[in-house]
Amino acid sequence: MKLGTALSNSATKALLLGSGELGKELAICLQRYGVEVIAVDRYANAPAQHVAHRSHVIDMTDTVAVKQLIAQEQPDFIIPEIEAIATQALVDIEAEGGCTVVPNARAIQLTMNREGIRTLAAEQLKIPTSAYAFAQSFDELQAAVDSGIGYPCFIKPTMSSSGKGQSMVKSADQLKAAWDTAKSSGRVDTGKVIVEAKIDFDFEITLLTVRAKNAHGDIETHFCAPIGHVQENGDYRESWQPQAMSAGAIEASQDIAHKITAEIGGLGLFGVELFIKGDSVWFSEVSPRPHDTGMVTMATQRQNEFELHARAILGLPVNTAMHSEGASAVILGGLNARGVVYEGLDKALAVADSEIRLFGKPEAFTHRRMGVALATAENVDVARSRAAKAAGMIVIKPD
Repeated sequence: MKLGTALSNSATKALLLGSGELGKELAICLQRYGVEVIAVDRYANAPAQHVAHRSHVIDMTDTVAVKQLIAQEQPDFIIPEIEAIATQALVDIEAEGGCTVVPNARAIQLTMNREGIRTLAAEQLKIPTSAYAFAQSFDELQAAVDSGIGYPCFIKPTMSSSGKGQSMVKSADQLKAAWDTAKSSGRVDTGKVIVEAKIDFDFEITLLTVRAKNAHGDIETHFCAPIGHVQENGDYRESWQPQAMSAGAIEASQDIAHKITAEIGGLGLFGVELFIKGDSVWFSEVSPRPHDTGMVTMATQRQNEFELHARAILGLPVNTAMHSEGASAVILGGLNARGVVYEGLDKALAVADSEIRLFGKPEAFTHRRMGVALATAENVDVARSRAAKAAGMIVIKPD
């Protein structure tokens, strides 16, 4: 693998489609290898744009705008960070050659839409999943629930992330509101929603899975230790590594993750979400990029998820080993305001073995992630307590 010099004619260029907190960490990792980073988002001053060599603000769902920007920048790598992207533009650009879509355009199309990835997993690969159905109208949704999905169930947009538009429905009188939420709150309205039966599981994990080249140029699959997490309304609030689970469940999880990522193909890191009960494992979702719950790896692993993604993309060796048990806890905005100020950083960092990452987002919302607390300890329980304590010390106020 040859790498050029940033901001020169020989530059190796990576264009990020989506420039949030995950993109910011990835940009930093890529720049450590001299890669020229262009950060793109739908709004100005997104986190990755603070550290990139250049930035652009465009409607990333606009096929023409995406193609024009890529023609202008001529990147070597196009790295999507979010779901709301004109995927057909990436398909066309990949077919023309000259740059690499990470991990590939088909993967982006499949995983951006729950219908594509769920159908692939359950029907083609025969991987265990919850019972599910897709509905294009409320009547179809009602029929699917009444004919076997049952209550409680989950209603989700087919294109969304971080729990946006997701509802748990416990009774028939809640179904219409859940339909309306899913239709209005997804990244893009595809015309369909997915309804999933509730699985009786003990816990859910993210299994970070890396497809990277070895010394001989062959692609190998590597697994990080499983990450446990807590969600509220479908959005991550805490994560920890490792999640304790049986040897049988670990083996089944790795088998499922290997099957789904091998079928998707390409190089890079994938966040595979799984439900666990004893030795039984069900597939939930997969993201072909660093995962929000994986921010804990900034405290726990020799190479965090962003470093692993950057290395795999560039064809460099990877190491998924942990060096410490640890946890993360989200710092929420708590208010709606622009240009907020942060207090309590000194108190937060006084918590033993803790770190704080403030994302620098230009605008806070009540439930928006504005930062994350990280902590390590001799065991996960202590690490979780430290991370939660550190996160609670940060107070966000209007300027």
